[in-house]
Amino acid sequence: MSILSKAYFHDEAAAYAKLEAIIWPEGPVCPHCGCMGRIYKIKANPEKRVRLGLHKCGDCRKQFTVKVGTVFEASNVKLNLWFQAAYLMASSKKGISAHQLHRTLGVTYKTAWFMAHRLREAMRVLHIEPMGGEGKFVEADETYIGGKETNKHRSKRNSKNIGGMGKEIVFSLVEREGRVRSHHVPSVTARTLRPILVAQLDAKTFLMTDDAGQYRHMHKDFVHETVNHGIGEYVRGGAHTNTVEGYFSVLKRGINGTFHHVSQQHLKRYLAEFDFRYNEREALGVNDGQRAERMLSGIVGKRLTYGGSGAA
Repeated sequence: MSILSKAYFHDEAAAYAKLEAIIWPEGPVCPHCGCMGRIYKIKANPEKRVRLGLHKCGDCRKQFTVKVGTVFEASNVKLNLWFQAAYLMASSKKGISAHQLHRTLGVTYKTAWFMAHRLREAMRVLHIEPMGGEGKFVEADETYIGGKETNKHRSKRNSKNIGGMGKEIVFSLVEREGRVRSHHVPSVTARTLRPILVAQLDAKTFLMTDDAGQYRHMHKDFVHETVNHGIGEYVRGGAHTNTVEGYFSVLKRGINGTFHHVSQQHLKRYLAEFDFRYNEREALGVNDGQRAERMLSGIVGKRLTYGGSGAA
C-alpha cells in the first residue's frame, strides 16, 4: 500500500493526531508553561469556532495546539497539506521547487515558497556536536554556486568574474559513512576555514583535503593528508576527497536542475535541506517516511516569519 494513502495526508484531524504523536511522544506539553499533567483536550466544533487539536492547560489556563511554538504556528495551511509537502521534500533527492509544490498541492506559489522555507528551517540542526573522532575520516572541500558568465545576458556579464569570482562559496565537511555539515562562507582562505575546522571537528579526526594552499597548515590541528588534483592524483591509499565530491554533485544537480537560482540570502536554508537528506539517507537505514517524520520532529522551537520579501 502506498504511503500516500495514509489518512494523515488527506484528513486534517488525522494529521493533528500524527503530529501530536511525533512532537509529544509522552503526551501533550503546554508550550506556555511546560506543564505535562493537567492538560485537557477540547472537542473540535466548527459552529463554536473551536479549532482542531485544541488543548487547554490546567496550570496556566492557556489554550494551544501542537503547532504553537513551531514553524507551523499562525499558518492557515491545512496540516495534512504540510504533511504532503514534508514528504515530497524529504523523498526528492535533488529537492522539489516551490512551483512544483504549488502545482501539486493546489496552493498559491507564494504559499508553496513559504511552506518550503519553513520546512527547510525544520531541517536545520540546532545542537551541533563535533564530527569525526578517533579512527574517523572527514573530508573537507569547497565548491562554488552560481551561473556561468557565458550564460548571462551580455549586459550582465562581468569579464573579471573568472572561475569562482562572483559566485557563492560552500564549504562542506563529510564524515565517511556518516554525516555532512555545510557552511556558506565569504572566502576560501585559511583564516576563514581553519576556525570552522577546529570548531567542528574532533581533534583526533583524520582530515582529508586536496592540496590547496588554505589547507597546507592543517597538520598542526589534525592528522592531515592531501591529494594533488593538479597532477591527476585523486586517490592515494586512504587519502581522497571522493565522498565530499559526491555530495557536491547531488547539491549542484539539485540547485542547477531543480531550483535554477538560489539567492545569497537563502543559500544557507538550501544547504540545510541537502545536508538533512544526506544525513537521513537510506544508506544509514532511514526510508522516505522516516525522513519526513524526522523533519517534522524538528519544527519545535523555531519560527520563520516574512515581511514583504525579506526574512525576519
